[in-house]
Amino acid sequence: MAAEGVGAGATNSSRRDGRSALGAALAATLLALPLLVGCRTQNGDARPTPPPLSVSSETLGATPFSTSLDTVSTLEAIEEVQLSSQAGGRIRELRVSQGNPVRAGELVLVLDQVQAQAEVARLRAQARTDQINAERFAALAEQGAASVQQRDEFRQQAVASREELRAREADLAFRDVRAPISGIVADLQVKVGDVIEANDPFTTIVRNDQLQARLEVPALYAERVRPGQTVVLLDPAGERELSRGRVGSVDPVIDDASQFLLVKAQFGNPSGSLRSGQRTLARLLLEERRELSVPFQAVSQQSGQAFVFVPGSLADLEQNPGQVDLDSLRSLPPDSRFAIQVPVRLGPLQNNRYPVLSGLEPGQAVITSRLLNLRHGLPIQVGGSPSSPAGS
Repeated sequence: MAAEGVGAGATNSSRRDGRSALGAALAATLLALPLLVGCRTQNGDARPTPPPLSVSSETLGATPFSTSLDTVSTLEAIEEVQLSSQAGGRIRELRVSQGNPVRAGELVLVLDQVQAQAEVARLRAQARTDQINAERFAALAEQGAASVQQRDEFRQQAVASREELRAREADLAFRDVRAPISGIVADLQVKVGDVIEANDPFTTIVRNDQLQARLEVPALYAERVRPGQTVVLLDPAGERELSRGRVGSVDPVIDDASQFLLVKAQFGNPSGSLRSGQRTLARLLLEERRELSVPFQAVSQQSGQAFVFVPGSLADLEQNPGQVDLDSLRSLPPDSRFAIQVPVRLGPLQNNRYPVLSGLEPGQAVITSRLLNLRHGLPIQVGGSPSSPAGS
């Protein structure tokens, strides 16, 4: 009996060991399954082809570039008149205020005329009396009742009275002060009730819609400056264009002490945002040209070499495969497009664009987005129609 018990126990133990071994084998199989699948994926049997990367592009063309010189300039009005009265007197009316626009011929100031009118009336009466006396003594002299000397004295007195009357009548007319030019009234130094002297300036009228910039150009550039060149006024940071004008005149003489050449350029200022006396940064365009260019965002740098990506076909890629696995790409649709990395030589950046010195041709497209995701030979999809460069 004891022997049977031992045999039965061995049989049960064997069954348990068998079930344990089967469970372990099944678990090992389940654990190994992902690895097997992974191996197949790495072999390329089960991995799906990734969708092409969507990018934007620009068709290359010529854009404006310039060789320029930056200098500080001072703006001044082309027309500026100090206003004064040709007659003295007390101000009765003041028709304008500082900052008011005026037109040529518009009434600006009126002087009190009461005293002046009384003086003119007195002189008119005096001139009439002197003329009567001159005529009377002329008749007496003809009759021998008065001397020639007396006749001449009264005649001279009549002439002097007439001249003084005319002068005072002219003064009376000058008591209305009118604007000689159209412009903006500057600081008014008088008010109603003030007494002003003849020819004493009391304000300035400035024509502000046309300004002139004074540029001091180093003598080194004198031979390259000529009338008609473009001048751009910029804000102090040099980032925002304020106005654009042309060189009007170039001084024939270089200042001996400073070695600067005085250049004057004219600017339209219809909005009145610029002011006479204002100092601004002026950019003188010594040379203007058009060159093939690429946008800043299309360029990447590697070890000092500039590159761009251009969209191309598989045939284009086969001419410059690099380390690309061409066999895997040949299974893609025949119209597939790929990013092709092209080394380029560029000039200095200007207005967020590089002039192309070599490596690209007009009409080529360059990729302008998602450069960090690109690599040579990557399948791409160019979205929409390629844009054109601004100013082309």
